[in-house]
Amino acid sequence: MKQRAENLIGKTRDAVPEGTFAVGGGLMITAITTYVFLIIVRQALPNDHVYSAFNAFWGFIFVAGPGLFLPLEQEVGRALAHRTAQGVGGGPLVHRAARLGAMLTAIMAIAAVATAPLYVKSFFQGDWLLIASLAIGLFGFAFMHLTRGTLSGNGRFRPYGMILAIDGAAKLVASIVLWQLGVHTAGPYGMCIALSPFLATGIALRGQTGLLREGPPAPYSELSTSLGWLLAGSLLMQVLGYSVLLGVGVLRHHRDARVAAGLSSAFFVGRIPPLLFQAVQGTLLPKLAGLASTGRHDDFKRGLRQLMVIVVGIAALGTAGAFAVGVPVGKLLFGENKFNVTAVNLGLLVAGNGVFIIALTIAQALIALHGHKEAAVAWGVGVVAFLIGASAISDLALRVEIGFLAGSVVTTLVMAWALLRRMRHGVTEGIGSLIAQIEHEPLDL
Repeated sequence: MKQRAENLIGKTRDAVPEGTFAVGGGLMITAITTYVFLIIVRQALPNDHVYSAFNAFWGFIFVAGPGLFLPLEQEVGRALAHRTAQGVGGGPLVHRAARLGAMLTAIMAIAAVATAPLYVKSFFQGDWLLIASLAIGLFGFAFMHLTRGTLSGNGRFRPYGMILAIDGAAKLVASIVLWQLGVHTAGPYGMCIALSPFLATGIALRGQTGLLREGPPAPYSELSTSLGWLLAGSLLMQVLGYSVLLGVGVLRHHRDARVAAGLSSAFFVGRIPPLLFQAVQGTLLPKLAGLASTGRHDDFKRGLRQLMVIVVGIAALGTAGAFAVGVPVGKLLFGENKFNVTAVNLGLLVAGNGVFIIALTIAQALIALHGHKEAAVAWGVGVVAFLIGASAISDLALRVEIGFLAGSVVTTLVMAWALLRRMRHGVTEGIGSLIAQIEHEPLDL
């Protein structure tokens, strides 16, 4: 019996990519601590207008941060792993990526501050500390994502997982301190999000040596010939994923403050299916890439079908659970009087998230077949569908919920059409190096 157990554990470890357990542990910790952080913030910000400002900031920073820098992280990890496998130092590659990241960050930070008078009052309730948090947070996300890419490209998955875990824990501890000190404005809690990447990355890098070995010069093309489409797709994906928060910030009126606050809390409850998706995403791309690169078309299609069954099951169970018990769970987490949404509202939000993770799954398979452009276009079409859906309804809650669901459905259909079209033309060979490290890169949702 003991031998069988050991064999089973061994087979399980062999079946998943290296580093999955370290990164998975970090993901679990950051997911839990982030949810508790959000609950603490809701308790600390009883004013609905202030809480809505914080949620608008959350939407801004998590669209711009991961949207811009997650593709850079992925490409650094892939290219660095390729160099490492050839025994070539990756220092010049990381330096090249750092310069690109610095330019993107500087442009975005300057734009955020320069245009702040246009949106600080409507979105952030005049809280300029949230503007500062946004600018500082962009640099923090750039530093964190570049470091994560460097670590994954060198096979250092333990410190990678540490960054995830410490980032979530640092936000939580800081928010508890602020809450106990009686801080009831959104800015300091936004600063928790902005500063935690610096702390997490600094701690995780302690004792790490040999990450930037000397090597041949690295042109931008070594990062990726498709980096532009990856950036566009990533940004549009984040915009659609956070369209509920962004839509509430744009569409709400003064009288809608309580509805907007309730929707924001419901939005985070509705993110549970994407968190479950991350447990599957970690092993998705390497398996599909391996099958595709060896020309095993039938196995590729079979593996994708099996995965889709799992993902659709997660989406369906999440939606059913939201309609059945979602509201009591939300009231338990955020408070009886602060979670003022109906089962229909929450069910629509979770249904939108469920379809969204189906689109994410198809997007991963499409990227595994070099469909970067098609994936980006599909996300863009989904954003347009959200705008059309939201403009056709007057009720604030329904317009963002129906808009998000419509955008996710349209994206999924366009993505599925593009994937089927590519698969009918055959699976492209030689893509393994493109995907080799992406399985370790969690989606920041």
